Parts: sequence; structure tokens; C-alpha cells
Amino acid sequence: MGSSVRELAGATPVTRDRYVDLLRVASLGAVVLGHWLMAAVTPDGVGNLLAVVPALQPLTWLLQVMPVFFFVGGFSHALSYRSLLRKRPEAAPGAAEDSVYSAFLRARLQRLLRPTMVFVLVWGAAALLVQLLGGGGGLTGVTLRMVTQPLWFIGIYLAMVAFTPALLRLHERYGWGAFAGLAGAAAAVDVLRFAAGVPYVEFLNFAFVWLAVHQLGFLRADGRIRLRRAALLAGGGLTAAIALVAFGPYPLSMVGMPGEKVSNMAPPTLALLAHGLWLVGAVELLRAPAARLLERPRVWRTVVAANGVAMTAFLWHLTAMFGVYGAQLALDVELPAPASAAWWTQVPLRLALAAALTAALVAAFRTFERPAATAPAEGHGPLAALGVTLCLLGVLGLSMVGFNGLLDGRTALLIAVPVSAPAAVAMTLGGWLLVERAGRGRGVR
Repeated sequence: MGSSVRELAGATPVTRDRYVDLLRVASLGAVVLGHWLMAAVTPDGVGNLLAVVPALQPLTWLLQVMPVFFFVGGFSHALSYRSLLRKRPEAAPGAAEDSVYSAFLRARLQRLLRPTMVFVLVWGAAALLVQLLGGGGGLTGVTLRMVTQPLWFIGIYLAMVAFTPALLRLHERYGWGAFAGLAGAAAAVDVLRFAAGVPYVEFLNFAFVWLAVHQLGFLRADGRIRLRRAALLAGGGLTAAIALVAFGPYPLSMVGMPGEKVSNMAPPTLALLAHGLWLVGAVELLRAPAARLLERPRVWRTVVAANGVAMTAFLWHLTAMFGVYGAQLALDVELPAPASAAWWTQVPLRLALAAALTAALVAAFRTFERPAATAPAEGHGPLAALGVTLCLLGVLGLSMVGFNGLLDGRTALLIAVPVSAPAAVAMTLGGWLLVERAGRGRGVR
């Protein structure tokens, strides 16, 4: 039986950076809340509240906090990889690094992919049953298509894990220069995209923008984002984001809007990177007062409890939201027009019901998020790299194609290659099994 939250909180080392744990939970919580608020659901489909009421789009400058999660990821990945390097077994340098990489991937992906695979398999089975019974229309079809969309985040995060060793070496050699190189590459991509009209180049910023934010986490791990630099990041990032939106080709919203020719999110833009810089600077400026708050036992226990189920809650929060709307339709409760007075009146109750249903789903599936201890063994780096690549492609493909049309051969384009839901599930599952095998190796001698 696992340790209780009270025991885990009480056993926290004095060296642990509790603020990072708070940021991880708070950033995922903000994403969940944002999705619940932005969904404009009708019996025929789902729109975006920000498109219905454009005046609300500035709120995305507060609620689009994925950069904070990726920043925290960089911090955690640096500590984890360096810890495994210190524990590596006696071996030739190349073999030792190979075993560390395999163990690192397995350790980081266990907590991420185990709950993800359960989510994928449960929804895949449900979608298969619905479509065998002839369903899949109306809100059911919308749900089958959209519940997988947040998986894009997991795909990007997998890439960050995979690239951590190489980017950490660049960080240790060049420091802020490594971050500047990635940020400069993101800027160059946008110049080629908007000024030169080079086709498809914008997709490179899925790597450059998010990895630049991730690189800031390495700098944070080495204590290189002090108060003055945090203020420069916040002020400079906010100024740059405002200027880019005001005078450049970038939209106001920091999330994608239906029908827009340019999205700041898909693929990411230089404006989103500037937005990420100001968010990182802002949260770092709040570090000291937040750290004092986290010294309170009750507050820290809450953060520990939330961290233990955060990924499970993230995976299932759209399921809960659509469940609430589906229950309204089943009970013949009218779905008012989005942004109408009646719609706003229902918001508190919908949020409460979605939170309650998410809690029930977390209770059912939380066991799959429990981490397992991992140490370097005789792993296989190439096998692990192949596994994480398959996982990345599978998860991204599934986020695009969804489960609707599972039996109809429905596909979506992933890097110009059509991918179906069954193929995406197979890649994800196969990649996960490869990472597990590579990370276990043959044991420590």
C-alpha cells in the first residue's frame, strides 16, 4: 500500500523546491479551468466562448499557462537526469550513458504514459462499442473526436524528455546562449514564414518555441534566474508580446480560435514564446512569498495530494465536461445559447459538476499514476529512443484524429502522413512497451 499524503508531505526533504510542485499543479489546473470555461457546447457541436465574445480573449494571457508547465518540466528533467548520472553503474562511458538514458526515459514516462495508455484503451473500447451499436452522432460524436485533443501536450512533453540529455549538455556549455539560440531559431522561422512565405517551415516552431521555454527550466535548476533576471524576463516578454500582437501578424488570443488564418498555438509563434517569457518571469517574481506559504503543513499537503493525481485529472477533465453536458441533454435540460444570461447563470453549477465527476474519475484511475523507483541498469538507448519516438507520433496522431470514425478509416494528417486512430493507438502502445523494456535492461550487476 502506498504512503499517505500526510506521510509523503512529512517526509519532504528540506532541499526540495516546493514552489515547483505548486507551479506544476497550478498550471495544469488553470488549463483544465480554461477548457471548461471556453467550451461553448450546443446539441450540434462545440464552439469557443472566446470566438463568441472576442472581448474575453485577453484572458488567455493569464489562462494560457502551458509555458509554465514546460518550464517546470525543464527544471525537473535536469534534476532527474543528473541524479541518475550520479547513480550510474560502473561501465564504459558510452555504455553508462546509454543505461542512464534508458532509465531516464522509463522513469519520466512511467508517470506520464501509464495513465495515458489507460485513458486511450478505455476510450478506444468505448468508441468501438458505440460505433458497433450504430452511435456516434450528435454530442457523442463530438465527444469521441475531442476528448483526445489535450494529448498534443503529452506528445510535446515526450519530445522534451527525449531531447533532455542533448539540450542539457548544450546548457552546461553555453548557458543562456543555448536558450538564445533556440529563441533565435524560433524568430527566424517566423521571419521565413511571414516575410518570405516559405511553406511548412512554421512547424519547426513546435520544437524551437517549446524547447526554448524548457531550456529556461535548466537555467532555473542552476539558480541562474534571480530576481533581476526574472523582472527582465517578465517586463521584456510582456513588452515584446504586446508589440508583436499590435504591429505583427499575430492574433490577440494565445490559444487557437476557430477560423483564424494564424494561431499562436498551432504551430507556436514568436508571440507565444514572448508570452511564455513574461509568464516565467512573473512566476519567478512570486517565488519568495509562495515559498513561505508552502511552509504551512496544510497547504503543502494539499499540493502533494494534487500532484499525485494531476495527470489523471488532466486526461479525464474533458470526459467529465462532456459527461455533464450529456447528462443535461439526457434529462431534457435546455442548453442555452453560449454567452447568454442563462448560459452564464449555469456556469457555477456546470463547473461544480465537472469537478465532481473529474474527482470520481480520478478515484477510479489514480492508481495508474503512481511512480515506480528506477535506477540505471543495462538499458538500450537506441531501443528507448525508438520507443519514445513511436509514443510521440502515436499520441500526437491520436490528438488530431480522435476516436470518432474509428471503424470508418477516418484519418488526420500528421507531418503530411495520414494516420488513423487504430494506427495511433498501436504506435503509442508499442512505443511504451519498447521504453519499458529498454529501461529495465537486465538489472544492475
